[in-house]
Amino acid sequence: MSNPSRKRPLKLSTSVSLMVGAVLAVVLLIVHLFYFFQISHITRTGVKDKALAVARTLADSAEVQRGLLLPADRNIIQPLTQAVQESNHLLFVVVTDMRGIRYSHPDKTAINRPFIGEDLQPALAGKENVSINRGQLAQALRVFTPIYDARQRQIGVVAVGISLSEVAQQIARTRWSVLWTALFGVLAGAIGTWCLVRASRRVLSGLEPYEISMLYEQRQAMLQSIKEGVIAVDDRVQVTLINRAAQQLFTEARHPQDEAPGPLIANLREVVQSGVPQRDRELHFKGRVLLSNTMPVRSKGMIIGAVCTFRDKTEVSQLVQRLDGLVNYVDALRERSHEFMNKLHVILGLLHMKNYQQLESYILKTANGYQTEIGSLLMKIKSPVIAGFLLSKIERATDRGHRLIVSEDSLLPDCGSETQSAALITILGNLIENALEAADGQPGGEISVLLHYQNGWLACEVSDDGPGIPEPDAIFEKGVSSKGDDRGVGLFLVKQQTESLGGKIIVESEPGVYTQFLVQLPWDRGNKSA
Repeated sequence: MSNPSRKRPLKLSTSVSLMVGAVLAVVLLIVHLFYFFQISHITRTGVKDKALAVARTLADSAEVQRGLLLPADRNIIQPLTQAVQESNHLLFVVVTDMRGIRYSHPDKTAINRPFIGEDLQPALAGKENVSINRGQLAQALRVFTPIYDARQRQIGVVAVGISLSEVAQQIARTRWSVLWTALFGVLAGAIGTWCLVRASRRVLSGLEPYEISMLYEQRQAMLQSIKEGVIAVDDRVQVTLINRAAQQLFTEARHPQDEAPGPLIANLREVVQSGVPQRDRELHFKGRVLLSNTMPVRSKGMIIGAVCTFRDKTEVSQLVQRLDGLVNYVDALRERSHEFMNKLHVILGLLHMKNYQQLESYILKTANGYQTEIGSLLMKIKSPVIAGFLLSKIERATDRGHRLIVSEDSLLPDCGSETQSAALITILGNLIENALEAADGQPGGEISVLLHYQNGWLACEVSDDGPGIPEPDAIFEKGVSSKGDDRGVGLFLVKQQTESLGGKIIVESEPGVYTQFLVQLPWDRGNKSA
């Protein structure tokens, strides 16, 4: 059930637009401020250089030098400075003598009067000077340059002033170019963001980020919840995904060299190279038989990896065997139930006939038979599954003209795990069937089964008086059998099941005399290691 108070995440287009917009805004602001300060500095420097150039030009003018040698009221310098001021859009151009008396000024009434401002003094001392000050006119950037005669004697000063409002106007004019540049950057960023969002949605198959996150979480939950192992590799056969079931299988190795999932990786490499899927393939790994399905992963017609799902076939076989044991147990009970009903009918008939002496004899015989055949077995074999299995094998041996005897010394407590019980059924089933087949050549054969439990270990002994085995060492190899083609699987499974639990198996045989198998298994619900 969805939480109504939970906020809906932003769409990809909104998130990308906000992030890119924020980054673009910060970058443009920093660039704009930096560019603005640079332009302001350049503009001020350009205005100052312009004023210095005008002042130096006038200081080198022979007309200005000649005018300073005459009285200020001769009006020689005023026309010249006025023309320069108007042509260069200056606030003022003032020429003074060494006493600071003005020889020119935009206001003619200020001529022949002292210059206003202490920033004139460095120029009277022969040094060029730049300052911002206010005299008779407005606040201005003022430049001072000494005037020398032909003998290099200082005879006056040229002062050029540019209004600060004029400087501000020039800076403002450059600011518009910065603004247009910023607007162009915003436009380019918007177009780039739109293209990025479209490309991202195409790559992500139109899914939003929160949808991808939800699908990823669902995929992880699904992979970890399934019982089958899952391994995925890329086109270089590097593992990119492995779920918990597969990890558990790989970490159950009995030896350090068994850690690497060699057969599975080899199978994945083959599928990546060939592109042909492999279904229901059996792989032998760590004493187990894995049933695997491997499929190539394609993108736009190209193989970009492979995925393998697998399950322990041994586990499936054990479940089938356990089910077979339960079926055998039910069948044995059903057979005994029919037999018991028949005996009840005999007892009822004897009662009607009032033949009490024969009835007593029949009941005692029946009770002794039950105690011998079933009661003693259930007293020794506490596991109902194994007991039912052995009852079915006893009936099967009887039907084939042989005897299957469970030793009086047998003891099997019901403390084995499901895996151990299933393995024991597989082991006993194959050994007893092999003994029955060996005894078929000589009617009246006898098969003995001994189950002995001690200190968490179970010793299983199955022996027969059949023809024996010529080469006992080779019988556990798959496909090795003296019974024809397509055989030789039973003893291979016996060895595989025994070793998978950490047990061991020993066989002794004398041709024409006997064959005996001794199997040792842990019988403690999986708490004891080999």
